[in-house]
Amino acid sequence: MSESVDTNTAPGDAAPEGAAPSRRTVIGWGGAGLALGAVAAGGAAAVITRDGDATAPVADSGGAVPFHGPHQAGIATAVQDRLHFASFDVTTKDRAELVQLLKDWTRAAERMTAGAEVGEGAYGGLPEAPPDDTGEALGLKPSRLTLTIGFGPSLFDGRFGLKDKRPGALVDLPKFPGDNLDPARSGGDLCVQACADDPQVAVHAIRNLARIGFGKVAVRWSQLGFGKTSSTTPDAQTPRNLFGFKDGTRNIAGTETERLARHVWVSGKDAEGPAAWMDGGSYLVARRIRMNVETWDRTPLAEQEDIFGRDKREGAPVGKAKEHDEPFLKAMKPDSHVRLAHPDSNNGATLLRRGYSFTDGTDGLGRLEAGLFFLAYQKDVRTGFIPVQTALGRADALNEYIQHVGSALFAIPPGVRDKDDWWGRALFS
Repeated sequence: MSESVDTNTAPGDAAPEGAAPSRRTVIGWGGAGLALGAVAAGGAAAVITRDGDATAPVADSGGAVPFHGPHQAGIATAVQDRLHFASFDVTTKDRAELVQLLKDWTRAAERMTAGAEVGEGAYGGLPEAPPDDTGEALGLKPSRLTLTIGFGPSLFDGRFGLKDKRPGALVDLPKFPGDNLDPARSGGDLCVQACADDPQVAVHAIRNLARIGFGKVAVRWSQLGFGKTSSTTPDAQTPRNLFGFKDGTRNIAGTETERLARHVWVSGKDAEGPAAWMDGGSYLVARRIRMNVETWDRTPLAEQEDIFGRDKREGAPVGKAKEHDEPFLKAMKPDSHVRLAHPDSNNGATLLRRGYSFTDGTDGLGRLEAGLFFLAYQKDVRTGFIPVQTALGRADALNEYIQHVGSALFAIPPGVRDKDDWWGRALFS
């Protein structure tokens, strides 16, 4: 759970002025049915663009987050309340068909993040054909929906002529101490992270992208999340995880452009050679962490606080009064979570986190299937997540109460610059 990488994510893009567009405002796709083309002239104006990093917090939870920009939205964007994350296997063997899918997904993402329906909408088309949009988001606001795409290591296996473009940082993650990974909940060729303040809006987005991709991609695994576990806005109260503790107090904020450039965005020497297409992108580690909440709930409070290295009420580090006070690591137990995960214990390794809590019913033994869906963005996992998780896996006292059961790594390409750009263009050009 890597608290002290101190990485809750950060504020995002400013909401546009005026009322949010309805889901039928932007209409007109080239072609018919699910063959999604370019936005017609009348609809392009309703697709929101953003300048620069656009890291100002969004005040209106129903508003729209700009889709276009040098970086993908959903990374340094203010963390929304809900998540639907999906990993896909590419089933087509045709490179041109995959490229067209990425273009179609981009056009659909532009529309949905702006509050519009996919294609020609959920009704009013040919009665003999299925509608272009599934319709469950009709009448709902954009709800700050962001859609973020990533490419897994397996996409570079030679099927699509990308083997020589696999970045050095897109490594196969090692097996960490304590891992009990389920292959069915790990890996994937593509991922899409949908975040929104309305769960139905997030689910609608993934559902429609999966539908557009039918016959070309198939969902490998997915995860719903609630209760963001990372605060992305400076001075905002840090959310609590399912153990009741504030986790990731000093996360990178979206307004901290220098820290984002140093720890999150790929550029310069990191974006040369095979990785040139990653300029402006990042790397995402996704981990499904099962939390043994019943065992934790029977643990004495003093022991809980020793395990985290923070007090439960305020979130203050050991020996300090306030949550944001600088921690004195040597005052904590050697195996405390904060001490082991802190950048000072890991050669400065710092992650930007966007994790969510989850509950998926019970495990058949009367125990909650609950935990943390850990999402962390960084410039290079070899100097970020890997050394931090190695240290945690070896000695973290929290390991008695958690287990990593799913894992994936994705290269997150740069943002879509304008209506003529598309997800992954630099990779496939």
